[in-house]
Amino acid sequence: MNRFSLYWILQILGWGFFAFVNIFFAELSKGITPVQIWAFVVLAAFYLVSTHFLRYILKSYEWFKLAIPQLLLQALLALLALSLINTIAQVFINLAFGTLNPEEDFKILVISANLFLSFLFYAIWFLSYFLFHFLDNYNTSLKYEAKINEIRLNHLKSQLNPHFIFNALNSVRALVDEDPVKAKSAITRISNILRFSLMMDKKQVIEFADELNTVKDYLALETIRFEERLEVTYIIEDEAYSYKIPPMMLQTIVENAIKHGISNLVKGGVIEIKCREGIDDELYIQVKNSGRLITPPTLKAKGEGGHGLSNTMQRLKLIYGDKSSLRIFNSGTQFVITEIKIPKQRINLE
Repeated sequence: MNRFSLYWILQILGWGFFAFVNIFFAELSKGITPVQIWAFVVLAAFYLVSTHFLRYILKSYEWFKLAIPQLLLQALLALLALSLINTIAQVFINLAFGTLNPEEDFKILVISANLFLSFLFYAIWFLSYFLFHFLDNYNTSLKYEAKINEIRLNHLKSQLNPHFIFNALNSVRALVDEDPVKAKSAITRISNILRFSLMMDKKQVIEFADELNTVKDYLALETIRFEERLEVTYIIEDEAYSYKIPPMMLQTIVENAIKHGISNLVKGGVIEIKCREGIDDELYIQVKNSGRLITPPTLKAKGEGGHGLSNTMQRLKLIYGDKSSLRIFNSGTQFVITEIKIPKQRINLE
């Protein structure tokens, strides 16, 4: 159902209910004639037409784009004008149906009461319409923002695939002449990782176990290249497997540790992956690698482009907002730790 149809259904039901309530209480108090019933129906129809005219003014002159003080002032004047017109219209309606009682209907108190009730009904309609307009625009904005975030996430993920392929092919190139058997095994692992990457391409988060298996394949591939120069250790708590994380996030951190840590050390080093659950249902992922952080990297949560840590930071920000964090720091003089915190509940972007 579109908004225009919904608007007319609510208009008819609302002012129809208004006529029904007036007829019902008039019948309870002193009885009502068919002519009086029609008078109430015509009055409800006048409310319907006049509020629709007010809606036309609101949309044509874009009142809801005005500053709040100006909107309130113009709305107040419009409601007062409509209330006055409605009060006059009631006199003509009663006159047309022969229900006018000059001795009662022209008393100041009666006119004031009719004016106040007309203003009240118009004010209720205006507030209801304003609330509907606000919620509808807010919902549209949320959908738009979610779509933009989804596009950004897909863009960031698309950056990681060629980045990984480049690193993996470099590993295989070093083995082709040196050890064809190992090179064949490495190609098989690359095929497995790429197949998994394609399967996970449209997902914003995946099971932690699936991501960890991909990382194990990647590190097995790197172990072939580095041989005894690379030692890998996993310390994974069972609770970690109940979490979901962004695809290729842990793999990107491990790649960063290999590229900027192990590859720069003549004797190689250690990669330790540690995952534990915090006290507030948060997953802490630590990747510890041999090396020394000389200049802390710039972790941008906004901006265009970028790989590695910057890319990961942007994805975390888009999915979890301020509930996640990423930091990198030295541990003693021989190791660097990259730590990510992820909440168990994620923001739904779809």
